[in-house]
Amino acid sequence: MKLFSYSLNGKHSVGVVNPTQQNQYADVATLLPAGQASMTALFDAAVQQRLAQALALAPASAFKPLNEVTFELPIAQPPKIICMGLNYADHAKEGGNARPEYPSFFMRGAPSMTAHNAPIIRPKVSTKLDYEAELAVVIGKRARHLTQDNALSCVFGYSCFNDGSLRDYQRKTAQWTIGKNFDATGGFGPWIVTPEDLPEGAHGLRVQSRLNGQVMQDGNTKDFLWNVKEALVIISECMTLEPGDVIITGTPAGVGYARTPPVWMAPGDVCEIDIEGVGVLRNTIADE
Repeated sequence: MKLFSYSLNGKHSVGVVNPTQQNQYADVATLLPAGQASMTALFDAAVQQRLAQALALAPASAFKPLNEVTFELPIAQPPKIICMGLNYADHAKEGGNARPEYPSFFMRGAPSMTAHNAPIIRPKVSTKLDYEAELAVVIGKRARHLTQDNALSCVFGYSCFNDGSLRDYQRKTAQWTIGKNFDATGGFGPWIVTPEDLPEGAHGLRVQSRLNGQVMQDGNTKDFLWNVKEALVIISECMTLEPGDVIITGTPAGVGYARTPPVWMAPGDVCEIDIEGVGVLRNTIADE
């Protein structure tokens, strides 16, 4: 299932994409009992199963055109947004880094995110706004000390993320956090795809970024240095994963700062993150 948060005529809701007509959706509140139509309620596997059964039996009248809605962040206030850096060898190499022995981690805050079709904001203080196509993993169940055998049991689903980065600020210190947390620089969406619709651990999915229609990055999740299982095991050694946490899994080669000359996102540009089987996240670029 493809689950998303949206607003329409001032009402905030959760929608589910019609599996046979991808340009249509149903409001989850019309398919489930009261109290079970929130994204957090859908973390419960039994509620998900109930929704899947209701979706299969829904009449044509239950579905509306998807292009009428305003997409919102799939998870508006994640307890944690944990980002992995240098998780593709080719991206590490283009940045002048050796293949790491352990992942680089940094955190994002919720105000740094922006929804599908909403603008990514280039701040007043810098023009060096870069794109990064990344797979997002959304946690649906509390977990600690995961193993290779059970790591995927805590995954609610997968989404697209654009880890928009202000490269000059990222390099002002040894820690990357400041360059990754400008308001509304991280695109997230358009929806969350539940695991049964994808290969195990989202393995083998093509990951692209396109800037104004030109392919800038073209990678594959099979080339992760640490795959989804391994990443969850490593992270859960340190901290408890909570429902609603978002794990951002790193980007392949082709980012703007590594090009000659560098390519920065500018107002009026359109950046798309396209992940096979997941969807296309689209954001325009606007000045603060």
